[in-house]
Parts: sequence; C-alpha cells; structure tokens
Amino acid sequence: MLKKRDLHDCHSLFNLMTDPSVFPYVRNKCQCYEEYLFITKQLIVEEEKETCISRTILNEMGHPIGTIELYNIVNRTGFLATWIGAPYFGKGYNQQAKETFFTELFLENKIDTIFLKIRKQNIRSKKAVEKLPYALLANDTNPHIYQSINHNQAIYDLYKVERLCYLESSKVMQHEVAT
Repeated sequence: MLKKRDLHDCHSLFNLMTDPSVFPYVRNKCQCYEEYLFITKQLIVEEEKETCISRTILNEMGHPIGTIELYNIVNRTGFLATWIGAPYFGKGYNQQAKETFFTELFLENKIDTIFLKIRKQNIRSKKAVEKLPYALLANDTNPHIYQSINHNQAIYDLYKVERLCYLESSKVMQHEVAT
C-alpha cells in the first residue's frame, strides 16, 4: 500500500498530480516533470535528515496513485500532506494510506503529534479527515499553530492526531473487528 519514494514513480505521479481536481491541493506544485523530479529528490534527502517522511501510495496492483508525507518535523511533531489521483477518488485509498502511515509514524518513528491543515473550501479532504475517529479539530486547542498557518485570513482548518489517541482508537477498531 505504501512504499518509500522512488524516482521511477515520478512520471506516473506527475501525470496524476497535474489533474485540475488534484493540483490546487498539492503541497509541492510543479509545473513540469523535471521540477517534480527535482522536488522528489529533495524529499528523499530531507528524509535522510529526518525532517520529512514521505511515501508513495500504491493501489492493489502496485501502481503509484498518490503521495503521503509528514513534513516540517520538529520535536516529534509534523504536518501531514497527502494527495490521491482523481481516478482513485472515493475508493478508500486515502483512509487506508493514512492508517498505514500513522501506524508507521507513531510506532516506528515515535512521532507524537501529526497536524493536518485543510483548506476550508476543500470539502473532500474535510469529509475524509472527519471520518477518522482519532482526528480532532484543533483550531481552538492550538491557537498559535492555527494563527501561523492562517497569516492574513482564515484559509485553513487545523486538525491534529496524537499518538495516544490514535493507538487507543486502533485498539478499539481491532477489537471491534475481532468480535
């Protein structure tokens, strides 16, 4: 479902990213393939420096369909960025990718908090995050971060996922599946 970023996937990912229904919501907007290749190389270097963790999202056939990353990692806290290609909207890939990635972040990388900033008009992403029982709206509980992502006007809502809340929710979900 997820794999480390690989330059071989860049062509497929660039084609998916440039779709008008995806492009406005992508963190690293690239105008050409070479720029996307360069940005991907930078992400791989950032991962080596432990300031970013980036993965390619794969479908069941093993084809790249999007990306998910934790960036600006400081003191075991970072921001999430994710996108999925339009042909894969509404098929559950986003939630599956988040579950897998969060498990990796919280258990293997010892991340404490993941922040998600979502454009207020991005209804698709807001609905997706609100389906996650462990994601909390953090506009009021983290006002300094909320203000920092909304410099001049309120463009984003801020959500957060904390390690303990995620792990407790995962245990509850696993228990419900088992019974």
